[in-house]
Amino acid sequence: MSAWRDWLPTGGGLRDEDWSRRHRLLTQLLAACVAGLTGFGAFQDGLDRSWLVTTLLILPCVVLAVTLKQRRLSSTAVALGFTVACGGFVSMSHGLTEAHFTFFIAVAALALYRDWTPFGVFLIGTTLHHAVFGTIVSDRTYDHHSATAHPWLWAVLHGAAVLMAAAFQVVQWKMTETEEKRAQENLDDSQAQLSLAFDETPVPSAVFAPDGRLIRCNRAYRQWLRLPLRLPPGFGLADLPLTALDDANIPFLEQLAARREPISTTRRFRRTDDNTILWVETHGSGLYDREGRLRQIFVHCLDVTQTREQEAELQRQVRHDALTGLLSRSGFEADFTRLLTRRTGQVSVLYLDVDRFKAINDGIGHAAGDEVLRALAGRLSACVPAEALVSRLSGDEFVVAVPGPVAAARRVAHALTLSLAEPVSAGGSQQLRLTVSVGLAVAHDPEQAEDAVLCADTAMYAAKRAGGNRVAVFSEDMRVDIKERLIAEARLREALDGDLDTTLPVWFQPIVSADGRITGAEALVRMRTAEGHILAPGQFVGVAEETGLVIPLGEHVLNSALRHLLLWDGLGYVSVNVSPRQLAEPGFVPMLADLLSRAPGLDPGRLVLEITETAVLADSGDLSARLHAIKDLGVRIALDDFGTGYSSLTWLQSVPADVLKLDRSFVEGLSTDARKASIVSAVLWLAGSLGMSVVAEGVEDAGDWYALRTAGCPAGQGYLFSRPVPGADFDALLRRGLTLAHA
Repeated sequence: MSAWRDWLPTGGGLRDEDWSRRHRLLTQLLAACVAGLTGFGAFQDGLDRSWLVTTLLILPCVVLAVTLKQRRLSSTAVALGFTVACGGFVSMSHGLTEAHFTFFIAVAALALYRDWTPFGVFLIGTTLHHAVFGTIVSDRTYDHHSATAHPWLWAVLHGAAVLMAAAFQVVQWKMTETEEKRAQENLDDSQAQLSLAFDETPVPSAVFAPDGRLIRCNRAYRQWLRLPLRLPPGFGLADLPLTALDDANIPFLEQLAARREPISTTRRFRRTDDNTILWVETHGSGLYDREGRLRQIFVHCLDVTQTREQEAELQRQVRHDALTGLLSRSGFEADFTRLLTRRTGQVSVLYLDVDRFKAINDGIGHAAGDEVLRALAGRLSACVPAEALVSRLSGDEFVVAVPGPVAAARRVAHALTLSLAEPVSAGGSQQLRLTVSVGLAVAHDPEQAEDAVLCADTAMYAAKRAGGNRVAVFSEDMRVDIKERLIAEARLREALDGDLDTTLPVWFQPIVSADGRITGAEALVRMRTAEGHILAPGQFVGVAEETGLVIPLGEHVLNSALRHLLLWDGLGYVSVNVSPRQLAEPGFVPMLADLLSRAPGLDPGRLVLEITETAVLADSGDLSARLHAIKDLGVRIALDDFGTGYSSLTWLQSVPADVLKLDRSFVEGLSTDARKASIVSAVLWLAGSLGMSVVAEGVEDAGDWYALRTAGCPAGQGYLFSRPVPGADFDALLRRGLTLAHA
């Protein structure tokens, strides 16, 4: 018996909307039977008693089918109605054999319910009709004598025929149920897998209705927004503990409904439960039905607050000086140009330099020097008008743009002089009295911006040459500085014409790994005068850059670096500074390839070329191709002085670099400055994500070096390890090894 039950379909199983649609169709067909029988009766014999009885029995069935709410009862009413309609049609046809075919049609129709009750009621009703009515009114049931004589036999025969027809419907039910069960199992498996993936993904995800109701969310979403496990009915987007802070934005769900394709937005929100500010990156996709109607919206959210804060801090560092908080050089240049653009009238430029600041650094240390610079920046900011621009260009040099005539700028300079008359604390209890040399120049339009700063710089040097602690207004007489540059150029040309290893020796400063090993060196050129004095690069490299003499000078440094690399087989690499002028030369890459070809057996990867932001900003259009050509030679590229320029983040994307050199402004005082530590960590993370190594420049304090290593910085260079030394001395360093305790 159990085997038969397994073979037979269970029946039912239709969804409510599917059953309602079929029931409505069959009820309408049953009602149509009344009209059909009325028309048939009028055409046949007139509307006789058979028609009347049939109609009076069908109409209640139609009413019950419409009014009864229980599925089985209302479908049974339809089955009874079809039984009456088929019997009435047979009676009105005087038992015509062909009229009995309506029972087979009704079987197929009632099979749409896929329910045993109306189906069985119709089969029983069919058999009873043929037997009872075949006995009582045989002439209205059968049109042949045998059926009239044996009504029950023919009732069984007709019932069996209808049952056989019904058997095919039963088989169809079973096959359909089996297929639906298999499809449902597959669907359940798929849904289970999707539910598992949805619920367990660490990305906060949710599904919303088009009206904003929250249909479903995963565990990460609930934890992120601190939502309870069970949400109240109707909980939606408006109930989330988030308030958008950006204005004039189309709501996210409306954007998605309007555009059809997936969208992504990044917006700022305030949490209503703790008032914290969040940056949220939201990705959304709409789920549409076949008619194109939006049914559900799937979103996943990424909390990018930390990334945005790091980017903002790095951008702030690009625009502002890390030590003093004033505008950086690039930030000042941009703002100064805008100031001249939007303002009519002149703007005065003050260029300031602290007198004898080197003595402060050398005498009481760079940390004290930094303290002095911060104090000077504070007093300078307090002395200038609100609309003035204040910048630390580099070292102890500051520049101020004061809108208005020269007299206003003079008053600012005088106020600063009086302010500095008060001692400045440095190095603990030590009090210093500072003086500054100030140069003043005037600009009237944006085209004069750069020249005004240069003129103020020239005037500042005139004030310094006059003894310092004074203000000098630029005049054409100060162009004498040009003569000095001509002297420097002549000296450089003479050195280039001599024995280069003697007149322009290349010194080396070690680059030390976190475990204290010398892993590389930076090549730094010096000049030896006829009197035997050694000149630092600052005394001739600027002239070389301006005159183009940097081309042969740079080739000499590269050649010397490669020769020393061949000698120092155990040294990882040597880095060489390459100026913007060198990179702009079309013959630079062929020259480099030629030098490498003269060093057989040397791995080109041991040579690192350091480029600065200036080189990138002076992009001639083919710089990117030139840098990639350098990379094709196997030579590595380093980004020098990272973080000091306005566009460091943008040019970081465009340069195929291997090494990032962290500027000394991030390193100085790192051990005592939590903000610097955060920035350094962010830069190290940024470099690591881009596949770059990092070298910290200007390491002069053991505490700073310890802080760098703790942050994960792999290498550093600076006076803490060694000043730049001649090749022979560097060779001795390599042989001895660097064994400083703090290294």
